[in-house]
Amino acid sequence: MSRAALLAAAVLAVGLGVATGVGAESPKSDADKVATVGDRTITRTELEDSVRPKLIELENDRYEALREGLDGLIADELVKREAKARSVTIEDLEKAEVMGKTPAPTDEEVQKVYDENKAQLGGQTVEQIKPRIVEYLKQQKAEERRQAFIGELKKKYKTTVLLRPPVVDVASAGRPEKGGGAKAPVTIIEFSDYQCPFCKRAEDSVDKVMKTYGDKVRLVFRDYPLPMHPLARPAAEAANCANAQGKFWDYHAKLFANQGALGEDKLKEYAKDVGLDGAKFDQCLAEKPFKAAIDKDIADGSKVGVNGTPAFFINGRMLSGAQPFEKFKEVIDDELNAKGVSPS
Repeated sequence: MSRAALLAAAVLAVGLGVATGVGAESPKSDADKVATVGDRTITRTELEDSVRPKLIELENDRYEALREGLDGLIADELVKREAKARSVTIEDLEKAEVMGKTPAPTDEEVQKVYDENKAQLGGQTVEQIKPRIVEYLKQQKAEERRQAFIGELKKKYKTTVLLRPPVVDVASAGRPEKGGGAKAPVTIIEFSDYQCPFCKRAEDSVDKVMKTYGDKVRLVFRDYPLPMHPLARPAAEAANCANAQGKFWDYHAKLFANQGALGEDKLKEYAKDVGLDGAKFDQCLAEKPFKAAIDKDIADGSKVGVNGTPAFFINGRMLSGAQPFEKFKEVIDDELNAKGVSPS
C-alpha cells in the first residue's frame, strides 16, 4: 500500500473513531482482525486504540489544512465581490481597507514587545532593535485589520462554512473549573504544564476569553506536566493541594506569574501568599494525595492526542499551542453560533 493510501486509511479510521467515541468497542469478526500471531488475534479496534493519539493528530492536521485552504478561497471570493461592487481593483481595495486603516505602532507597543523578548535580543537596546519591532508590529496590525475586513465582508455577503472539524470526547474528570459551569454552551478543557513557557503565554489568551465570554464558557484545567520539566509535577501537586483548600485559581495564577521560581520553598511561600493553611498545605505537598488524579490527566490527555502543552479542547475541537485570543474567538464564536447563542 502506498504512503498516501496509508494516510487516507488512517484519516478514515480516526474519523470513524471520533464519530463513535474514542476507544469504542466493536464485535470481533474476521473483518475486524488485522493480524494473528499463533493463537493471538489482533483486532482493528486494538490497533486503533494503540495509535489513537497519532490518528487524532493526523485528522486534526488534515482539518487544519482544509480549513486554511477554505478560508483563503472564501477571502479571495469576498474581496473580488467587494472590489467589483466598488468598481475598484483588488489592489486598491487592499490599500484602502487594510493598509489605509492599519494604525502605526506606538512607542508603548514597541517597548512592550522589547520587554517581552529582551532576554533573547543579545543585549541590544530598544533603539537598536526598534526598526525590526516596528516592522513586526506593522505586519501584525495589518493582518489583524485584514481579518477584521474579511469579517465585515462575511456579514455583507452571507457566508456559511459547512466544513466541520473533528471532535474528540474529552472528560472534565472532576478537575478544577471556572466560568459558566456544566450548562455553559462552550466547554474548554485545557491540558497544561506550569513550567512550560508556552503555557504561560497562553494564559493571557485564556484570561481574555473568560473576561470576554463570561458564563458562556466553562474552563476546566487538567494537568499535563512534561517529563523535560522537572518542576512541573511538584507545581501541579501544589496546585491540587491549593484546590483542596478552595484556592486553586489564585494559586494557579501565582505559579504562572512566578514560573522561574517553582522550588519547594517557593511553592510553600506562594501558599501563604494566597491565604492557605500552611500546615495543611505542607502535609499535602509531602503526602501527594493527588498523584492518581494527575496521572489520569496525563493518560487521558495522551489518549486524545495531546503530545505537547498547552492543548485545548473547545467543545471537543482541539486547539494546540499558545494560540492568540483571536484563534480562540474564531472557534468559540463558531460553536456559539452553531448552538444559536450570540457571541456578543
